[in-house]
Amino acid sequence: MKEISRRDFVVTVLSAGFAVAVLPVSADTITTDTEGLSAGEVKIPTDDGQMPAYRAMPQDAKNCSIILVVQEIFGVHEHIKDVCRRLAKVGYLAIAPELFARQGNVSNISDYREIIDKVVSKVPDKQVMADLDATAAWATANGGNGSRLGITGFCWGGRIVWLYAAHSSKLKAGVAWYGRLVGKPSELQPRHPIDVAAELKAPVLGLYGGSDSGIPNETVEQMREALKQAKSPSEIVLYPDTPHGFYADYRPSYRAEQAKDGWNRLLKWFRQHGI
Repeated sequence: MKEISRRDFVVTVLSAGFAVAVLPVSADTITTDTEGLSAGEVKIPTDDGQMPAYRAMPQDAKNCSIILVVQEIFGVHEHIKDVCRRLAKVGYLAIAPELFARQGNVSNISDYREIIDKVVSKVPDKQVMADLDATAAWATANGGNGSRLGITGFCWGGRIVWLYAAHSSKLKAGVAWYGRLVGKPSELQPRHPIDVAAELKAPVLGLYGGSDSGIPNETVEQMREALKQAKSPSEIVLYPDTPHGFYADYRPSYRAEQAKDGWNRLLKWFRQHGI
């Protein structure tokens, strides 16, 4: 297979519906309507092309606080779009860029391991940080207030939230949902959240499951200790007996009580930090 360069955008438009790998969707799946919203696909200019993104905001609104929404490994599928609409319903300009656009389209890949090996593992953190900067700049120029910038992300995107909080001097706050905290450094992922705990430029609220087999409780405690040593205002909530993906209402891992509590904490966290 041809090696993909930064100048090759494989994904030029967002996929419709849910990613194949998450089908069938759960009966608990939440669908948020677009009444009162301006919602749909937009294009984000980058230094090497145009990246597709999903944006939702109150109709005819100006100067909205901006929330960057960072995808799971399944790309910007229907659940991530719905999260944007949920945020827009409470007054935010929420935007989810397709951060795998250069490396590949995961929407039609059914095997989880294949998604990781063929696409996700080839996405450099440096590229993601630049794409989020470009997305924030676009949102600022299109109805958003760049001085009130937040970020939230899930699983793969939860890890990115921590990294972006160490990267961006414009960010006011972040909320990371069950993002990996530790790992071995590599060329594309030179550092992980625990490595940047002392460098966070904005406070992060971490929401984690106590029964998450992929993120052991000891790594959550290691991150808590690193934040404490750094005297960071960031916080971590660990929900007992709760699995990974507990906010993902379209999957069997969904836990309604913890999801609702986490969402309320997210809204309070953003407002507490002026977003």
